[in-house]
Order: sequence, then structure tokens, then C-alpha cells
Amino acid sequence: MPDFLQLGFMQKAFAAGLIISIVLAVISFFVVLRGLSFIGVGIAHSAFGGVALGFLLGIEPRWTAIAFCLLVANLIVLTTRRGGFAEDTVIGIFFSLTMGMGVILIGLSGSYNVDLFGYLFGNILAVSVPDLWTAVVVGVIVIASISLFMKELLLDSFDRDVALASGLPVKSLDHLLASLVALSVVISIKLVGIILASALLVIPGATAFRLTTRWQTMLFASVVLGVAASIGGLVAAYYFDLAPGASITVVASIFFFLSLLKRK
Repeated sequence: MPDFLQLGFMQKAFAAGLIISIVLAVISFFVVLRGLSFIGVGIAHSAFGGVALGFLLGIEPRWTAIAFCLLVANLIVLTTRRGGFAEDTVIGIFFSLTMGMGVILIGLSGSYNVDLFGYLFGNILAVSVPDLWTAVVVGVIVIASISLFMKELLLDSFDRDVALASGLPVKSLDHLLASLVALSVVISIKLVGIILASALLVIPGATAFRLTTRWQTMLFASVVLGVAASIGGLVAAYYFDLAPGASITVVASIFFFLSLLKRK
């Protein structure tokens, strides 16, 4: 057994990395197929407002972030549909609004909480047992929901017109996918932080998209690449004394650029 796996905090870090990378890789598959990369950025940064609200109210920030991100994700879908704006415009508005609210709420709390730094940039080495259980529960909810509505989500992702003609509740599917993205982002905050969380929602799926033309293989490759990036990033962080979250993101990015060498 490698020496770093004998350390309790590294064991929890690897467990968290595996759980979160699998969940994000599955969601990344749909994010890339539907061109929703920017929604990951918007929801990830909206988590800052939820975390700040938790600090202000004296509530566990993890729970306020989940509620806040779910609300923002569904408001983005609703506003896009009813407002007649392009989705990236609506996301940009909520991005700015929630970040501004976060700064105001932190100011109202009257004190700077050092834990906020961990939410912004991630600290997987400080993952606790409750964090692991939260990741497991939320991960099971996300994967189970995807499995239950896989056919509907696939049809809606590949051909929305056919999905509408088939009578599928595409509006409800939009809200479902946005909610699953929000949940995935929140549990990844401990891994890479708010700033980098959106990266793992995009990179594994984008890399897998370059490597195959079959959706089954793309989904499998996305999961494998996500897990490999998590393991590789943590090992590199341990041996070279690097920031774990940033290392995971860089390793995932290296995989992507290597995939560009393959002829499409």
C-alpha cells in the first residue's frame, strides 16, 4: 500500500475524490451534450451567496449552499423560458447578483470567517466524515435520478424537437437537469472550491467527446477520466506539495489537451 494511503486524512480525501469525480463526470456528459457549460459556472459561483448566508445565520453553510443553488438553478431555467433572453445572458445576471449578495452578506456578518477560504478554493484534505456522508447521499440522489430518466434526458439532449413531439415533459426535464447540476456543484465545493468546481463539470465530458462517437462510450470515458484526474491530482499534490483542488483541475485539463492530438 502506498505510504500516503496510510494517512487518515488522505484516505478520506481519496474517498471524497472518487465519489465526487464519478458524480461530476456523469453530469458532465449531459452538460457537454446540451452546451450548458456556462450554467455550471453560474451555479458554482452562486454557491458563494449560499455559503455567505450560512455564515450570517449561523447555519451549516453546506445546507444553505444546497438550498441556494437549487433555487438559483431553477430560477435560471424559469427566467430563460419566460424572459425570452438567451441562456448565457440570464446566467450572467444571476452570476453577478449572487456574487454581489455573497459579498454583502459576508459584510453584514461583521467578521471574516477563515472557513470561507476553504469554500472558495477547496480543501479536500480537510474533508470530514459528515462531508463524506453528504457526498454519498447527494451522489446517490444524482446518479439514481439520471438512471431513472436516462432515456428522456438523452432524447431531450440529442433532439429537443423530437422530444417535444413525443410528448416528453421537456420543461420538467430542464428543471431536473439544472437541479442535478446544482447538487453536483455543491458537493464538489469541498474538493476544488467554488472557483474551480465548474471546471470538473465540463472537462471530463469535453475530453470524452473528443475520444468517441458513441454516447455509451462517451459516458464511460467521462467517468474514467474524472476518476483518473482526481487520483492523479491528489497523488501529484501529495508528492509535490501542491494545492489538491488545483492539481486535480490541471490534470483533467492535461487529459483534454492530449485528446486534441487524436483525429476527430
